[in-house]
Amino acid sequence: MVVIRLRRLGAKKRPFYHVIVADKRFAATGRFIEQVGIYNPIARGKEIRLRLDLESINAWIAKGAQPSDRVKRLLWEAEQGEEAILKAKADKHDAAVAAKKAAAEAKAKAEAEAAAAESAEA
Repeated sequence: MVVIRLRRLGAKKRPFYHVIVADKRFAATGRFIEQVGIYNPIARGKEIRLRLDLESINAWIAKGAQPSDRVKRLLWEAEQGEEAILKAKADKHDAAVAAKKAAAEAKAKAEAEAAAAESAEA
């Protein structure tokens, strides 16, 4: 079976990945058929974070290659574009903040009700 996966390169604590097409039987750092992109998770400034040859990847998928979970996510990011990704992260952050605020309000309300019940008993 042919898979599309990441091949780790780079120094200790400075990962850099090649997106490769390889036979599943070979090691992740071993032989591969074709390199179809790069992924730099710690890119800063003008460094390239993600570059994929989408035509080649889609051709391999059409031939039956299976992308790994991480490669699927990277493909989604490449198709959506940077703006959509930033918007999705912002929406996720807003939802988390709203959930924390609701939990804090519920806790305050429960404490107020407990204090009212305690003073009614006294």
